[in-house]
Amino acid sequence: MHSRARILVPLALTGLLLTACGESGSSGTGGAEASGGSASGDACAPVAGEQLVVLEDDQRLQNADNVVPAVNMATAMANPALLPALDAVSAALTTEELIELNAAVDLERQSAEDVAAAWVEENVDAATLEQGSGPVVVGGSNFTESTILANVYADVLGAAGFDASVREVGNRELYLPALISGSEIQVFPEYLSTVTDELNELTNGPTDDGPATGDVQETRTALQPLAEQAGLVFGEPSEAADQNAFAVTQALADELGVATLSELADACGDGSLVLGGPTECPERPQCQPGLEETYGLQFADFRELDAGGPLTKAALQQGEVSIGLVFSSDGALAQQG
Repeated sequence: MHSRARILVPLALTGLLLTACGESGSSGTGGAEASGGSASGDACAPVAGEQLVVLEDDQRLQNADNVVPAVNMATAMANPALLPALDAVSAALTTEELIELNAAVDLERQSAEDVAAAWVEENVDAATLEQGSGPVVVGGSNFTESTILANVYADVLGAAGFDASVREVGNRELYLPALISGSEIQVFPEYLSTVTDELNELTNGPTDDGPATGDVQETRTALQPLAEQAGLVFGEPSEAADQNAFAVTQALADELGVATLSELADACGDGSLVLGGPTECPERPQCQPGLEETYGLQFADFRELDAGGPLTKAALQQGEVSIGLVFSSDGALAQQG
């Protein structure tokens, strides 16, 4: 669902939002049968708190939307130092750092350019980069995370000797053809599963289920032939991911002693959880039905909110829902000092 964009919303999120969740008025299965948990009564009812925390998707319900550099194939072949420079970003970038980068821009009101430059200076050793030359244009979509990542890529390419610049582009329907042709942009920070399914549709036509999965390497293997057919090359996926995720308040996580969705299911077998998310959540396989079928979670109620937006986060913080759909790299998840 990242067409996260995204992420949190425009582009990379479009795909993510499509896999999001729910329908108004659905209330799950109630508290009929325990899912192996030990809680009873309203032990898992909402608990208010300012700090939000994402529970690990340890059963891989969501597709792996890790940040991955996409490069025009002709450009990559003509500039052998280009992909290794971008892979240096992937080797250093984590989801926690991506959250902090987004928070610095969205919450602290720093510029994306300054935030990107500081991260590159701290995390990439320019002296180790293979040197190249020539102009390279990095595309970035019009949402915070994509803009930051585009500037990170451009700064690293600059450190590797390229004359790199950033160009803001529109949605995937607009920028992907430009990246494939290499006429306007040659590099783009992509999301692994979203771009895999997009290229699959471009190559094979619309399908109900694309080849992307919750496994990074499995998805990258599926991407390889699709990328070659499209005239693209992809670097190494980073650990950083921007994908659908489910958050609770830190207070609830601490009270229950849970860090994963499986642990939440074990702790909350009484069906007292209240789920918050977008209208389509009760119908989407990777939202309420997936939580029920993959993890055995049961819900007392569903509250129609938004897809990873301010309504869901506010409902969590105010103790109106127990668990809600967010995006895994949302700056609002930054640890508060």
